Amino acid sequence: MTRDLLGRHRSVLPDWLALYYEDPLEITHGEGRHVWDAEGNRYLDFFGGILTTMTAHALPEVTKAVAEQAGRIIHSSTLYLNRPMVELAERVAKLSGIPDARVFFTTSGTEANDTALMLATTYRRSNTVLAMRNSYHGRSFSAVGITGNRGWSPTSLSPLQTLYVHGGVRTRGPYADLGDDDFIAACVDDLKDLLGHTRPPAALIAEPVQGVGGFTSPPDGLFAAFRDVLHERGILWIADEVQTGWGRTGDHFWGWQAHAENGPPDILTFAKGIGNGMSIGGVVARAEIMNCLDANSISTFGGTQITMAAGLANLTYLLEHDLQGNARRVGGLLIERLRAAGAQTPGVREVRGRGLMLGIELVRPGTDEADPDAAAAVLEAARAGGLLLGKGGGHNTSALRIAPPLSLTVAEAEEGAEILEDALRSIHQQHPGKA
Repeated sequence: MTRDLLGRHRSVLPDWLALYYEDPLEITHGEGRHVWDAEGNRYLDFFGGILTTMTAHALPEVTKAVAEQAGRIIHSSTLYLNRPMVELAERVAKLSGIPDARVFFTTSGTEANDTALMLATTYRRSNTVLAMRNSYHGRSFSAVGITGNRGWSPTSLSPLQTLYVHGGVRTRGPYADLGDDDFIAACVDDLKDLLGHTRPPAALIAEPVQGVGGFTSPPDGLFAAFRDVLHERGILWIADEVQTGWGRTGDHFWGWQAHAENGPPDILTFAKGIGNGMSIGGVVARAEIMNCLDANSISTFGGTQITMAAGLANLTYLLEHDLQGNARRVGGLLIERLRAAGAQTPGVREVRGRGLMLGIELVRPGTDEADPDAAAAVLEAARAGGLLLGKGGGHNTSALRIAPPLSLTVAEAEEGAEILEDALRSIHQQHPGKA
């Protein structure tokens, strides 16, 4: 049955629409932190639909809100007043930390970042954008144009002039051997030097933790130091919180708060987990920036009633059950367990991350050379053990990505760590040249 579906998939969908696993998986239903496939196999989900299932699969509070809203009206567009959209915008504006905030809802993180770029370039009257190396910001023409990860950038054509700066990856690159303070100073000097050779940019867009890049991040405070330089020149800071938002890092509600010495970003984008699988993205910006457009605009599907109902219910559950605190506590236990396993496993270069946003980078044992084959093999072995993971990384997709729902229990974290440890060990035993 699955093979038949795979054949149909290949006959009507693009070749570049990636599928995980040599024998692709059809997920039919989920509950809590688990999902089931079409053959009835049960898996502990450590990737949550690419970080979208933020609280839990089939969370009763969300499914009830969606069902009740669907019984009234599903959609009307932004041409009409929309109570759930206003209510969610009020909550997001307050939580954002941005003064005099305005919120615009989209259907995805890609569309949110695309909107942020339009706002920044219009406000600043510049089409030059600063971005981070190893970054990923979406699939649209403009978002691909600022993506600093070759594996996710299918064209060099772009409506923007993009300049890439150092700092998104702490343990690779020319400054990797420096201490944190010297690393930040070197990245700031690089930024200043770059700005001396270009027309005034509109903005710097940056993920506080790089998602597709393999959950890499700079030392805390880097973007605050960048902000000093940017602010002097009127350059905006866009924080891409599509993956880091809503408490996933545990230590903070937003990733930018690890770099908060000089205040909040000018523009913040979000998506992924806020809808718990429903299609919600959005942009938060100061009113003067959000209102700088001088032409009409609407969103047909951004902010539709049924997605807003899901977002409200999901956000309420997240806050009332302190899932940020759970991400900090359970994520702290999980990363220590994985670091202990990694220390005993040749080919594990680094176990990194914070909260429930963790990465394991794999290299060929005895070298610093990325090993994407090992990452693919571990993914397969973990699935065989009943665990679903993600992949990423700027060096040939050689990092495992771990991002379970934020309600993950200690027992489930232990179970997942054990399966992953066995998968790493088995791959090394079968293929000594692999992690």
